[in-house]
Amino acid sequence: MASASFSVSARLPTASLPSPKEQGRGRAAVYVAAVPLRAAKGPAQMLMSAAYSLGVWDLQHFMVVVRPDPSQSQVIVFDFQPQDPENFYTLLSVLLQRQIPGVVLKRKLRRIPKSRCWFIGFSDDDGVEVANKFSEDWSTHLTVGKHDCRNFTNGLVECLTGQQHVLSYLQAISSG
Repeated sequence: MASASFSVSARLPTASLPSPKEQGRGRAAVYVAAVPLRAAKGPAQMLMSAAYSLGVWDLQHFMVVVRPDPSQSQVIVFDFQPQDPENFYTLLSVLLQRQIPGVVLKRKLRRIPKSRCWFIGFSDDDGVEVANKFSEDWSTHLTVGKHDCRNFTNGLVECLTGQQHVLSYLQAISSG
């Protein structure tokens, strides 16, 4: 696990892409991205989309993006969310802060998201391997505010880069 200085860009709307020279051999670039929370179709989904558009921090879903190879644009996303985020009973459980089944997802994207994605630092170890191990060990019992995407993102970023409480830092610089 690396322990480098915080290198989050203050230019929050877009990702700060590291140059291949900066990347170095065997060092995966680590980013944090925010997307709208998913909810049941209709008014709940419209509310989540509006909150995301307005930048309401607490109503965003966070995930970790790993770019393992500087010569490739493809990235791998790791995130933790409810098993059925569009189910009405999931929404009700979230509002009541009850535990619900969660799932850790891993998927490939063609490129780093263009907005609300922040470069955090580098992983000295194989970033994808470290993220896979972290994800396998993560408890999938989700309770919003206690064990959710924020905890997952903070924990995985710390595992990959050594940076602690990255979301608190991003929130502070985005509101300041």
